[in-house]
Amino acid sequence: MSASAPSSPGPDSGPAGRGGAEPDARKRGVLAWALWDWGSAAFNAVVTTFVFSTFLASQLFVDPDIVAAANGDKRDPELVAALASNASLIGWALTIAGVLIAVLAPVLGQRSDGSGRRKLWLGINTGLVVLAMAAMVFVVGAPQYLILGATLLAVGNVFFEFASVNYNAMLVQVSTKETMGRVSGFGWGMGYVGGIVLLLILLVGFIGLASNPGPLGVTTDGGLHIRLAVLASAVWFGVFAIPVLLRVPEIPARERQNRVGFFRSYVVLGGTIAKLWRGNRQVLMFLLASAVFRDGLAGVFTFGAIIAAQVFGFSSTEVLYFAVGANVVAGISTMLAGRLDDAFGPKRVIMFSLIGLVVAGTAVLFIGDGQLGFWIAGLILCMFVGPVQSASRSMLARITPPGREGEIFGLYATTGRAVSFLAPGLFALFVGITGDTRLGILGIVLILLAGLLLMLPVKAKQADIE
Repeated sequence: MSASAPSSPGPDSGPAGRGGAEPDARKRGVLAWALWDWGSAAFNAVVTTFVFSTFLASQLFVDPDIVAAANGDKRDPELVAALASNASLIGWALTIAGVLIAVLAPVLGQRSDGSGRRKLWLGINTGLVVLAMAAMVFVVGAPQYLILGATLLAVGNVFFEFASVNYNAMLVQVSTKETMGRVSGFGWGMGYVGGIVLLLILLVGFIGLASNPGPLGVTTDGGLHIRLAVLASAVWFGVFAIPVLLRVPEIPARERQNRVGFFRSYVVLGGTIAKLWRGNRQVLMFLLASAVFRDGLAGVFTFGAIIAAQVFGFSSTEVLYFAVGANVVAGISTMLAGRLDDAFGPKRVIMFSLIGLVVAGTAVLFIGDGQLGFWIAGLILCMFVGPVQSASRSMLARITPPGREGEIFGLYATTGRAVSFLAPGLFALFVGITGDTRLGILGIVLILLAGLLLMLPVKAKQADIE
């Protein structure tokens, strides 16, 4: 997985990219760029998926009298209603965050293109994510802290998406048309490997406590072990975000666009969409299709741990063991898929992976209640998630003209958020109708299938955006 090997997504695979970097510089740049993905596992895996979000959804944030009255019965109606109310509050917080991202992401990306300050805004937004994560240490496991926790989760999501717009746009600064698939896959793979390492550290030091207090003297009182794990993750992200800011060159002056005022930026954005509609509707079709299937992927991450816990009886520690295994599988498959992307094109990788996701997701409905069945089906799901994410980023980067990556990836973020209610809504609908958490996976599978169908008419090779 070394970025310096000739067969890796490094500089020996093609001529200088859009950034005009020399081979040795690009070799260092690829690794420095991918280390941001490595560090971002601190937010993706720890905050949004396996640790902090499930912490907020736990009984610690329910009225103690309700918990006591339930007497360990997880199906007690009053307890179920209280947990659902908390989940709804978290959902509304994330919905507000999604609206802010949808409204602001493309304009902020466009303005970073025009000013030539992608790295500056990547650094500022990453720093704000790290601060939000660090502040989560103050979210004590008690009902009165739920709003603070949900707010910090939403704030972190907003600035993480803003940072991702600039980070994804920098793909063209560390790769060429011939190596984008490998470089993108290498970045996603590094993110999964970083997640493995970080989760193992957190398991040993904080979360998988064999005693109370644990080996570092950390207790579980008020969720202290979770809060300190998130604080350690904030430090992790901050440290590994530094190399990209030091090693990757900024946008060359010749590729910068004229900067316009904030509100004028929306006029420019409208013009971009109109040009796409007139001259390259295939790009808009891809943005729509990717928005749908990426929402399905988000549903896999968001609700996978909940299904594991409620349907298959996974403890919080067992969920993290599964998380480690999931990251191993996803990291390997994503790096391999990056090479297939360069060889056969990103659309084929996306289509094949979406088919695999639909089949594996459907299998969860028929595997009984044994944990082994979930391990198998869940790891197969994870094997296809990373390749879809990586190939989608690669496909968009390949068709975006120089100097407008921030704007187009901002639009990519916006379209993704525009339908972000689909997977949570269908999950909740199927669970509400049937009373069975397992059947919520059917809603997610339907979203992935819809994305697959929308991708069918999208051409594998498209004309560049004018």
